[in-house]
Amino acid sequence: MKYNRILLKLSGEALMGEKNHGIDSSRLSDYAEEIHKAAETGVKLGIVIGGGNIFRGVAGVSEGFDRVKGDYMGMLATVINGLALQTAVNNTGTRARVFSAIKMEPVTEYYSKDKVMQALDNHEVVIFTAGTGNPFFTTDTASSLRAVEMEADVMLKGTRVDGVYDADPEKNPGAVMFHELTFDEALQKKLNVMDMTAFAMCRDNKLPVVVFNMNRKGNLLRFISGEKIGTLVKI
Repeated sequence: MKYNRILLKLSGEALMGEKNHGIDSSRLSDYAEEIHKAAETGVKLGIVIGGGNIFRGVAGVSEGFDRVKGDYMGMLATVINGLALQTAVNNTGTRARVFSAIKMEPVTEYYSKDKVMQALDNHEVVIFTAGTGNPFFTTDTASSLRAVEMEADVMLKGTRVDGVYDADPEKNPGAVMFHELTFDEALQKKLNVMDMTAFAMCRDNKLPVVVFNMNRKGNLLRFISGEKIGTLVKI
């Protein structure tokens, strides 16, 4: 199937590489090169990036933090990652623009669907930051929301494993990977594809989701070229 618009969701933790926190410059460069090669095919690409490498949430930080403050701190972490990714992508020769769900000019542009669609039509990579701009929503939910808004043909969830398994493959070497699932099957099997709000949004809008290993070089381009990789979740 030919995909013209793709939303790619990356975890902040993936940017750590072999480090315990922060951004690994070599991993960042690898991702930027993958994105550059994908953009060169003509596909219109939007990216949502998490912030777990900068801030992992309120738990364990200190007493006195409430969930709302913690979530806003997490949103700011995604902006840091978004700016780093923008710089790395721009360095490849592909133009990237960062949009934030929270106003913070001149650091980023404030999110607007019209501006995003214009950027995509200009073959610019769009990086969405600050989640949905609201506490209590994950970057999975932000990804599904932005994917629907940008009229994406598919949402890609880049992880460090090859797809969706019946158990954690990093803990259970005997775990079996699913190559294709329906949304209903994923629910019945209680598979952890994404949070339920994001899952429901994708299902209700008939937006297929592909979970794949972003750390395997060339995987993004392979997918765009039509190769079957990862796990496809669809209606």
